[in-house]
Amino acid sequence: MEDYEILCRLGGGSFADVYKALEKKTGEVVAIKVLKQKYTKWEDCLDLREVKSLKKLHEEPICHQLGIKHIIKLKQIIFIKESGTLNLVFEFMEKDLFELMKATSPKHLTEAQIRAIVYQSLLGLSLMHKYGFFHRDMKPENLLVVGETVKIADFGLAREIRSIPPYTEYVSTRYYRAPECILKSTNYNSPVDIWALGCIMAEMYLHPQPLFFGNNEKEVLIKICSILGTPTHSTWAEGIQQAQKVSIKFPNMPGTNLASVIPQASPEAIDLMYQMINWDPNKRATAHNLLQHPFFTNYSISTTISNSFDNTSSSSKVKRYSNQSKKKESHHHKEEDINIISTKTKNDSLNHFGVEENLNEEEDSGQKDEDKISNLLNDTEGFDKCKFLL
Repeated sequence: MEDYEILCRLGGGSFADVYKALEKKTGEVVAIKVLKQKYTKWEDCLDLREVKSLKKLHEEPICHQLGIKHIIKLKQIIFIKESGTLNLVFEFMEKDLFELMKATSPKHLTEAQIRAIVYQSLLGLSLMHKYGFFHRDMKPENLLVVGETVKIADFGLAREIRSIPPYTEYVSTRYYRAPECILKSTNYNSPVDIWALGCIMAEMYLHPQPLFFGNNEKEVLIKICSILGTPTHSTWAEGIQQAQKVSIKFPNMPGTNLASVIPQASPEAIDLMYQMINWDPNKRATAHNLLQHPFFTNYSISTTISNSFDNTSSSSKVKRYSNQSKKKESHHHKEEDINIISTKTKNDSLNHFGVEENLNEEEDSGQKDEDKISNLLNDTEGFDKCKFLL
């Protein structure tokens, strides 16, 4: 860690702390994620989902032609064997989507901006899903922005699409949680990312109110029913069966036309969102197919998405909700292999920040209850200050 000068702490959560740092040799600003769990072997570090997924995606030669620029770059892995500390060095991004939406308030992002953000996000998801991973924690805070480029970040909950269920029941932040996860299903897959992005797209029109706002999962489920209508055997038979298994009863609601909820959205935008927030995960469109939707093909994709962002607000920003530490990033970097470093040095420049907790980053395959998982997902500084007052 002697190659970096720590500038400040950016934030943290249950699993890690994140610091803004300066690479002394190049003068490049980076974000360093310090995991709280201690490790004893290299193999354990390299087997982490976040490391495996990002390493594989950035090492695939074809990925560099398809959309890898829309996935956060893991620049370096630094393992300090003596202390058991694992440090992940990322490119430093300027802001996240939540901050971008907040900066435009009381106005909203234009549809041209929303189109560009969703398009770039779908490029990242399409690549990720094609090469075997799904994110499981898509939300505005995990869509980072540098210049006019959007990148998907925070792969701490990522899973391999071909991995064998069961998975953890409760994943993602509540407002973006797919109904199959709300119903405690442990057999879900990449469609949960599509659902979440549909919710994010709607929120860009509605900010500061999420489309499916609720103080708990029951309220979120009621909100989903109020918009999509109660699922039936013809619309989602598996969901009705799963609800019966966990003793959850859907409220009987007719639903509301999404166009009346988001009147400023174009008909193409409404149709796109409907394809993403379908009750049945098997009927949600794939990221690849969504990229061919008229919302994108009938219009030119804007190259300007952040012209309304006020950089002066970044020093006083407060976060809303984050499950793990937030990675902030800012300068463009050339593509390069991940630099892996193992060292036994005692001169760990992060030791004085008191990173000593030993929390297990791996979920217990569905054994944790809702309250515990929800608390972990929502554990970040400033969360209570940023709850919506509706």
